[in-house]
Amino acid sequence: MKIVILGGGPSGSVAGALLAQRGEDVVIFDEDNRPDTIAGESLVPGVIPILRRLGIEDLVSNIGIHKPGVTFCTRGINEFAFSFTSLSGNYPRYAYNVPRPAFDRILQEAAIASGARKIVAKAEVIADGDLLQLNPATLEMISSWKGKQPDLVIDATGRRRLSAKLFGIRAEVGPRRDVAHFAHFEGFDDAVPSGQVRINHLAHGWAWRIPLRGKMSFGIIMDHEAMSRLGEDPAERLEAAIRGDLQLSRETSQIRRVSEVGTYGNYQLISTRGYGANWVAVGDAFGFVDPMLSPGMMIAMQSASMLDEELASRKPREALQRYSRRMSHELRAWMELIEFFYNGRIFELRDCGRECLKRFPFLPLEFVEGFMSRNMAGMASGFTTGSPFSRGVLRHADRFVLGKSAGISPHAII
Repeated sequence: MKIVILGGGPSGSVAGALLAQRGEDVVIFDEDNRPDTIAGESLVPGVIPILRRLGIEDLVSNIGIHKPGVTFCTRGINEFAFSFTSLSGNYPRYAYNVPRPAFDRILQEAAIASGARKIVAKAEVIADGDLLQLNPATLEMISSWKGKQPDLVIDATGRRRLSAKLFGIRAEVGPRRDVAHFAHFEGFDDAVPSGQVRINHLAHGWAWRIPLRGKMSFGIIMDHEAMSRLGEDPAERLEAAIRGDLQLSRETSQIRRVSEVGTYGNYQLISTRGYGANWVAVGDAFGFVDPMLSPGMMIAMQSASMLDEELASRKPREALQRYSRRMSHELRAWMELIEFFYNGRIFELRDCGRECLKRFPFLPLEFVEGFMSRNMAGMASGFTTGSPFSRGVLRHADRFVLGKSAGISPHAII
């Protein structure tokens, strides 16, 4: 099968590597114009099996640092930390924090080593009915195909969402309308334990700190109105967020920004259709969720792996349909999990459980707490996020312990 991939980011590179390994004729078009600072630097354990399958975990380890877990600080006083060591079974119990440009290069090189070809250019495509075709000039760049159109076009164009725009595909948009600014700094206090990602809840949003080699990735996310009150430009807003939060100001010393400031917006979106007659969307081109819990890179790489699994076992049309359903399910599962953090219910559950341990020390409630901790770690790691059992456990705890209804807020269609 002749396959063209539009974009050489994580989803496109992983798709290219996996499909080329199976003997498909894969060509990746990529412009090689990524900025030095890219969001998605904190990985979750769910990516480790993919790195191992591609044979690149050692390379990733060499550029990144070990990530043992995540610490949430709520209201400046309460901390809720979880470690991936609580994962059950044979799941990897760690992840990495990585500088994105170097990480992306490793993935691209893995695709090329697997047999995919890379063309440094922007692919020009044409929508023809429900087909996605390369225009003649782009097709000529693949001389070995002798003018034959690809059997499959994989849209890995990220937030450009090229296929959705060409075919006028609408999207479900989540209730949040946030914007994020982030940059790399020197001078932040070291993470404890080493490599631990920290999430601070702010008055109108939250901030993240991702330890990297020799620097800290720091970012803030909040609604547009609250963000605009912090300053005139992204750099000023970042500094104002640090000065205006008591805990952040205590935990920083003489910080110095050492990168440009990146800006991202609109963090909750799922395409209502992610495939067509001869095309399919992967990664952010299909949908993306809020960066709380760092699911972005996991979803991007997992989407490529899911697509490869379906194409390996089914006829193309059925494979694309099944992949699209699985991808939509996974995105919605992450949105639901993240909502538990935004509305504070996950912290209420933790506090309620600890209060019960104090009031009823004669009951074997430690078992329940351990079970809930493992369930939460499994979901946040990416291994059981979409599991009906894991989601059911969280929903039932929410309903019967807190007396609230689980689920995410209604989405608008745009």
